[in-house]
Amino acid sequence: MHYAMNNMKKALLLLSLVLFGYTNAFAQTINLEDARMHALANSLTLARYNLAIRNSILNERNRLYAMLPSLSATYNASVSYLNEDWAFEKPQDTFSAGAVFSITQIIFEGGKNFIQKAISAIETEIDRKGALGEYFNVLDSVDSAYYSALEAAANLKAEETALETAVLSLSIAEVRQEFGIINTGDYLRVLAEKESRENSRNQARRNLALSMTRLRLLTGLPETIELEEIDFLEYEDLIQRFAGISDEDANILFNDFFRILIDENPSLARASLSAQRSERNLSLAKRDFSPTIRATIFSTGFNYSRANGYNDTAYGGVSISGSIPIDFWVLTNRIERSRIALDSAILDYEITRNSLETELQSALLNAFAQAESVLSSRRSLDYTERHFEFIMERYRLGHSSASDLGDATLLLITSQNNLNKAIYGFLQSLSRLRTLGALSDEELLIKILMGT
Repeated sequence: MHYAMNNMKKALLLLSLVLFGYTNAFAQTINLEDARMHALANSLTLARYNLAIRNSILNERNRLYAMLPSLSATYNASVSYLNEDWAFEKPQDTFSAGAVFSITQIIFEGGKNFIQKAISAIETEIDRKGALGEYFNVLDSVDSAYYSALEAAANLKAEETALETAVLSLSIAEVRQEFGIINTGDYLRVLAEKESRENSRNQARRNLALSMTRLRLLTGLPETIELEEIDFLEYEDLIQRFAGISDEDANILFNDFFRILIDENPSLARASLSAQRSERNLSLAKRDFSPTIRATIFSTGFNYSRANGYNDTAYGGVSISGSIPIDFWVLTNRIERSRIALDSAILDYEITRNSLETELQSALLNAFAQAESVLSSRRSLDYTERHFEFIMERYRLGHSSASDLGDATLLLITSQNNLNKAIYGFLQSLSRLRTLGALSDEELLIKILMGT
């Protein structure tokens, strides 16, 4: 019976490995660039910004059309069923129709149309900057999700290795228990350690599944995807520079990068454009005091009546009309409101600038700290690996206890996870810096950070 159960377990294990391999054979392998491309195409917010840009362009065209002559045609038709003697008559005998064509052009209105067209152009550019900001936000989000998934996979690998060690430790403890060379307390500790490591492995699996789900939601990719590893050697020089950067070099880097941020950051550009729009609105409000003058050229198209037939006598003319606002209290109030809006927009720009300055300082300090953590975590992992190997060998020989091995395993897992956290935290800090500087070229970003 026991032999049959073992054979069944082996068969099930073999079947699961075959199915796992069959599934992975059809899994799509993607790299970070693929994930970014799919996330950009899948972003609904970015699509909404694109629609807003198209709408702003149409509004801008409307302002241009408002400056052109306005064409119109009016027509009329009538019938009568009573004559002047209040006697009924046939309506078809009284039918008449006519049409008048006209062209109206604004001659003078204080330049308000030109200002409104400039405001529409600014609003289009605001939407474009908003779309650019969302573009980098999407890149930042997908980078974070990609790195989190890779970190979760690395942590799962560490937990699986620790579980393998716990299983091996348990098998050694079981042999020793058979020969009576291990006490009950140590044996129970080994059992508890194995269960604890299995629980940690399951938690790591859950974290990886959640990270992959978040990445798939961002990219719209199917469930059967595999992630390509990051080549960390490309960032080694930058890690070394940041880990040992001096205060003077850090200040130089901050100043250089802040100048790029001032020129390129979409949020700051939108704040600046909003201030320009408020300035144009103030100018537009002041032009409300200007008179408006229009000229209209009109001509009859045709006149027809049932009684007289077509009338070939055409007539036309030119009319000029104008209006002058006299409700000065309303216009003055509108100007004051526009001044307040301008002052508010200027304050918003300063607030955005100060906020971005703080964010840049925080992002750089985080990058420096993460680079230092990478180097220190590497050294710590090297020491803990050697310590674990030493304790593991002593445990095999019976010179170390299960408690010593459990402590060494926990220390090893902690060191591995710390290194994973530092590495992917450093990459995420670079992604944040790229977003702040609106730098789509990663090579250019690294050159700037390297000071070259």
